[in-house]
Amino acid sequence: MRTAVIAVPVIGGLAIPGMVLAGPGHKPGESHSHAEELAYGVPGDPKKPARVVQIVMRESEDGKMQFVPDKIEVRKGEQIRFMLRNNGGVDHEIVLATLEENLKHAEEMRKNPDMEHDDPNAKRLAPRKTGEIVWRFTKAGEFDFSCLIPGHREAGMFGKVMVK
Repeated sequence: MRTAVIAVPVIGGLAIPGMVLAGPGHKPGESHSHAEELAYGVPGDPKKPARVVQIVMRESEDGKMQFVPDKIEVRKGEQIRFMLRNNGGVDHEIVLATLEENLKHAEEMRKNPDMEHDDPNAKRLAPRKTGEIVWRFTKAGEFDFSCLIPGHREAGMFGKVMVK
């Protein structure tokens, strides 16, 4: 009696880290490795001091959706604890990224509107709920935060982080 041996390369997944790190709703290579530095910084350390910035998500009577405030100034290297509150009547989210990344991600969200994020730079909140993101901005520049639920960014729900 012969025994067949089938060799399966165990390290195959390690050779393509994007596949291993792809988050829910992301294509391989599109998610964020939490260890690598992104154009807009790195996940913060919740145990370290951070400046608190409160951001309210809401809808207005005329149909606009907005973040208040929608412009934030940060010093390069500063860690921010974004305290988030959804005062609106529908789900909202905030995604910190470059404008280009958020616009590309918005296209993916239109194809899959129920996509939820499990990334340190994003948080989705139901009405009247709160949450937080801790982020350290390591590079100077202008970055975007948007609600990428289909139609929300188009209704005005975006803002800027200026890192100096």
